[in-house]
Amino acid sequence: MRDDYLRAAELISSADALLVCAGAGMGVDSGLPDFRGDEGFWRAYPPYARLGLRFVELADPEHFAEDPELAWGFYGHRLNLYRETEPHKGFAILRQWGAAKPGGVHVFTSNVDGQFQRAGFEDVAEVHGSIHHLQCLAHCGMGIWPADDVTVEVDHETMRARPPLPSCPHCGSLARPNILMFGDWDWLGDRSQAQLDAFTEWRRANPSLVVVEIGAGLAVPTVRRQAELASAANGALIRINPREPEIRHGRGVSLPVGALEALTTLDSLLAGD
Repeated sequence: MRDDYLRAAELISSADALLVCAGAGMGVDSGLPDFRGDEGFWRAYPPYARLGLRFVELADPEHFAEDPELAWGFYGHRLNLYRETEPHKGFAILRQWGAAKPGGVHVFTSNVDGQFQRAGFEDVAEVHGSIHHLQCLAHCGMGIWPADDVTVEVDHETMRARPPLPSCPHCGSLARPNILMFGDWDWLGDRSQAQLDAFTEWRRANPSLVVVEIGAGLAVPTVRRQAELASAANGALIRINPREPEIRHGRGVSLPVGALEALTTLDSLLAGD
């Protein structure tokens, strides 16, 4: 893979701006589960295996109305997990690369964990929303607000949340995460849209960029498509993915390894020119 690494390092070195496109695989080296398939999800959450509940069934907004303790058990556990998780060294490497570019660095991600912000990134487009923000289930007009002061206690045997559950500060109704779930017609996308508008403006101002795509799979190809679109003009795409590394459309470099291994290797090459 040495030639591929050298070509990727050349693309990073010669670009005027850095775009990071990240999926769930970005967080694996920090210890976060990527929920790959039902078996992977059940290994991360054995209580749901006993109940026979799949990720796509739990990530459904209907549960907040029908069984809010079940819904907040799942999302409350994830909220606590993401708050406790420290981003791995690869995040800092990406920030360092971006800081050296005239156009800086921007992130486009399907992750809702807030790990990029925790690692110090300022320009992040969260296309599926964020678990660190909430919205009212009753649509009272409150809009979107931070979940900074929200705590959710979860029974780890049953994976159900214990009352009191998060509520709307305006009307007192049940709150839910500001995350785009499966079959979700109630998601408030204003916050994410503002991020995407800023991202689009940045992209137009920085045509000479390199795209580093990390851990983005084919099951929900939003991130991969954005990476391919952004790199279409100059072919400066570096796809880091141990399971689905192929680049089928356009040009670029494929690195079939995990995020931390690829980023630390590239950083060593760049440091030694």
